[in-house]
Amino acid sequence: MVPLVRGRYRVYALSRSPQRFAALRMLGIIPVRGDLDRPGTLAAIAGLTHDVVHFAPPPNRGAHDTRTAHLIAALAKGSSLPQQLVYISTSGVYGDCNGELVVETRPARPQTDRARRRVDAERRLREWGARSGVRVSILRVPGIYAAERLPLARLAKGTPALMPEEDSYVNHVHADDLARIVVAALHHAHPNRMYNAADDAPQKMGDYFDLVADRFGLPRPPRIARAEAANVIPENLLSFMNESRRLVNRRIKRELRLKLRYPTVEDGIAAARGAAPGR
Repeated sequence: MVPLVRGRYRVYALSRSPQRFAALRMLGIIPVRGDLDRPGTLAAIAGLTHDVVHFAPPPNRGAHDTRTAHLIAALAKGSSLPQQLVYISTSGVYGDCNGELVVETRPARPQTDRARRRVDAERRLREWGARSGVRVSILRVPGIYAAERLPLARLAKGTPALMPEEDSYVNHVHADDLARIVVAALHHAHPNRMYNAADDAPQKMGDYFDLVADRFGLPRPPRIARAEAANVIPENLLSFMNESRRLVNRRIKRELRLKLRYPTVEDGIAAARGAAPGR
């Protein structure tokens, strides 16, 4: 994201690790020391910026996103509030939708603790935005992929996928397109608005793994019945297999005025291989 805004914004990054400061400065980012798990360390961000992009995930346990609560409290102490805040949430807040098309007005029905914490963060931010006048926008993001974020190790291990007739729909967005969506939200997002930050082409999970395997010369994963999956598939991956939905992304195109660079996973993987789509 930083290359897209360099020269137009002064970019700060909150970090609890001074060891990262030199690397951040090399990217043209001004590091600010603070830890969202320790609210007493956050005084420096009050009144600091015009725009805030909130990437931090919730804690790994508990019913609430205390990090988002601490961030809101710290920002509220400034002599001036930010004009807008963009939050990177997850499409997991929708829960299992049985493969149906999902628009942003669909009620959130999270099925995992991590998704429930995301819903808590969304609620806190939207309520704060309504009270304060800060323009809050929420990007509900599915699986992020890029050349360095592909399931190659999983394929090399031979982890199974579900049989096609029992498989779940998944959604993706290329990391470069997500960065462009964030910047578009800073310019065009409506107040207190959710956006499905996904590409144009939901697909079955096993088809995605097959595509990556074919492009990188790896064996396709074996297919198994859903009844067998709990015995052989890691729990974190199984939780994604238990949710099926197809995200509708019209809002990012119409309201954020975005044209995706990689509208399908095929396009993104072809770019990762340095080949034209379809070759």
